[in-house]
This record gives sequence, structure tokens and C-alpha cells, in this order.
Amino acid sequence: MESSVLQAAGTALSRGLNVRHIRFMALGSAIGTGLFYGSASAIQKAGPAVLLAYIIGGAAVFMVMRALGEMAVRHPVSGSFGQYASKYLGPFAGFVTGWTYVFEMAIVAIADVTAFSIYMGFWFPQVDRWIWVLAIILFLGAMNLLSVKVFGELEFWFSLIKVVAIIAMIVGGAAIVVFGFQTGDGGGVAPGLGNLVNHGGLFPNGFEGLLAAFAVVMFAFGGIETIGITAGEATNPKKVIPQAVNTVPVRVLLFYVLTLGVLMSIFPWNEIGSSGSPFVQIFDGLGIPAAPHILNAVVITAALSAINSDIFGAGRILFGLAQQGHAPKSFSKISRHGVPWMTVVMMGGILLVGVVLNAVIPEDVFVLIASIATFATVWVWVMILASHVAMKREIKRKGLPASEFGSPLWPVASILTMAFMAMVIVILGVFEDTRVALYVGGTWLVLLFVAYKLWVRGGGLLRAELVDETAQMPIVKAP
Repeated sequence: MESSVLQAAGTALSRGLNVRHIRFMALGSAIGTGLFYGSASAIQKAGPAVLLAYIIGGAAVFMVMRALGEMAVRHPVSGSFGQYASKYLGPFAGFVTGWTYVFEMAIVAIADVTAFSIYMGFWFPQVDRWIWVLAIILFLGAMNLLSVKVFGELEFWFSLIKVVAIIAMIVGGAAIVVFGFQTGDGGGVAPGLGNLVNHGGLFPNGFEGLLAAFAVVMFAFGGIETIGITAGEATNPKKVIPQAVNTVPVRVLLFYVLTLGVLMSIFPWNEIGSSGSPFVQIFDGLGIPAAPHILNAVVITAALSAINSDIFGAGRILFGLAQQGHAPKSFSKISRHGVPWMTVVMMGGILLVGVVLNAVIPEDVFVLIASIATFATVWVWVMILASHVAMKREIKRKGLPASEFGSPLWPVASILTMAFMAMVIVILGVFEDTRVALYVGGTWLVLLFVAYKLWVRGGGLLRAELVDETAQMPIVKAP
């Protein structure tokens, strides 16, 4: 029932998210900057082979989501994968996983609010960018302080606009390829499927180019794990989570592959992104004079959706961390609407950093931001997979009932996926423009280790055992 609540540690989160909300939240978090702007960077690295990179990366992410889905259905708790890591891998693993996800969301959100201000500058160049940053932080912060239903509805409409726009791009681009009525600047090259192989072949930059693209590709899929976080506030998690997990990753994969496939059929891969947004070129090619304004409205919506999801996801993970004693107790406080309001306030404070950075951050640091976020994202995914492996072993060791939503191809698929994620981390270190991600990521993990020893173990923040709100079973016990 939508009015039912989830009781834990003296708090109550309202279960107000239905399958429509959750599906579009996951779509919204995984379709945004990574597609509209990051895709050009990935194409320049791999050429048409980037389609293969998205297919391989998408398959790996699907296995991560099935592992998370199995745990979320078995333990539909607030805090999601942070709590699963605590239960199955130990409190320190939960501490690192939860705070690394918050770190990831903070980085991406700051980049998104900055991008939002740049987009608004297209229409209002006379207005200082920091004003837009401050305005959107206050607006979305206020929306997130209302009931979770309000958040769900807001995210549904934001994501719906993005999905409709992407479908329009795919259909419009396909029409250009099939009927050849392009009126914009196509670089003097006729549109057609031949463009996928006529400019250096499918692998113009070799296998090395394909590997280099994975840093941006995996960044694009980051955020899809929000599905697992919604389990604590879903009306019927045992039904809603499997439906969302099975459909959303496939849709996201199709959106990316179809959109970029159409793009590279219209324009030679080495010209994409060199003269403005390729998506503007699609609308322009259809003879739509308002193409730049249409796309600007879409990317603004994409940024709003991403920021909205970042605030929600990071906030709920902080709520779970507070329940475990891994974050200040104040983060477990909730409003009368069943919203952890302190976590929303904290995310708003972090985003205010964007107001300051807006004056100094260069607009060409996408690869740097994407690389750092990719490290954090892949780390969280590895912890999800490791937690899932540990859970499956415990089920077998203790003879517990099988999961209602089991992960397919166990254990081969899980092992291969973990190996792939390890390869992505190595790739970040191999290429010079992404190597800084390992320096930042390594420093972050060291800081978390020190914080855990001094703050959690030394400060006694771990209190009582955590409780599975559905089954009333212990999740993790204080050491």
C-alpha cells in the first residue's frame, strides 16, 4: 500500500514510488550528459567501434543490475547496496561503498548544475551563471523535501521528455538515412550505413581506441543503480524491482546504440562533435529551424533530471549510512512527509560548491570529470557484485531458501563481469587523460580508511544492529 511506511531505527520512509516512477528514474539517471555530450568523446576515441563498447558495457551493467535486483528483492531496505556490503562483506566495505557512491553523485551533480547554467546561458547570456546554479539548487532541493511521490512524479516527467526527444532523434535520423532529404551541413558526405565503415573501417583507431572509449562509456551508464536505492520506498518492491531491472537496462542500451548508430550513419565519425552538437545537426537536417532551441530545452531537462536523481540517490544512501552508524545520526532524521530532510540539505550544500566553481571551472574538463566518476561508479558496481557473490555463498552454506529473483548464468556471468570491471579500472590508468582518476580514487579510498578508523571504530558511531525493514532480520551488527 502506498500509505505504508518502513520502520527502522526510529525513522519512517514512506513507500510512495510505483513501477512507473522507478522505471523512469533509472532511465533518467542513465540517459543524460553521458549521451548528449559524452558520446562525442567516446566516438572520437573508438570510431564506429564505440557501438561495440556500449553493447559490451551494457551487458556488464545488466549483470550488475540483476545482482543488485536479487539483493533488493531479498532485502528491500533503505541504504541499498551500502547495507548489502555491510551485511555480506563487513562494516568497512559498507562504509566505503556508501560514501564512494555519495562521492560519485556529488561530482556528477556539480558537473550537472554547471552544465545547466551553461545551457541557460544560451537563452539568457546576460545573466551570470552562478544565479542559475543557485536557483536550480533551491528549486530541486525544495521539491525533494516534499513527499517522495512529488519527487517520483517530477522525475517521471523530466525523463519522459528526454525519452521522447531521443526517440525523435532516432526516427528523424533514420528518415535522413533512408530518404536522404538532409538539408543541413552534412560535411559533403551522403548519409547512409556506409559511413560506419567508409572512414577508416569499423575500428579506425584499432583495438586500443575501443579500450579507451570504455572510460566514457561506463560513465554514461552510471546512475542506473538508483533502481536498487528505490527498494526502500517502492510500494511493492518484490514486483516493482524485477520489472524495472529487466526492462530499463535493455532500453538504455537500445537508446545508446540506436542513437549513435544513426548519428554515425549520417555524419562521418571523425566529424561528430567538431562543429556543435551532432543532435542539433539531426534536427537541422530535417529542416527544423528551431533545432538549437529544441535541443537546448532537451539538455536542460536532462540536466534537471540528473540533478534530481543525484540528490535522491545520494540522500537515501546517506540515510542508510546514518542507520548503520557510518554517518552522523542527524542524517537519519525524517520530515513528517517521510523524507530524510537532512540528507537533502547536505546535498544542497555540496551543490553550492558549484556556485563557486562556476566562475573558475573550464568547460572542457568533461573527460576528467567522467574519469573520476567512472572510477567511483565502477568501484560501487564491483562492491555490488562482491556482495552478491557473498550472499549466494551464504544462501548455499546455510541452506536458505532460494531468491525469488535470481541472477542468471550464476556464477559464470558474475565472475566475467567482475573481471570486466577490473579491466575498466586498469584502462583508466593506462591512458594519460584518464590516469588522474586513479590518483583521485586512490586518495579517496585512503581518506575513507583513515576516517573509518578514527571516526567510526574510534568514535563509536556504530550503534545497534541494523534491521531489515521487511523481514525484521539483522543486517549488520556492531563490531
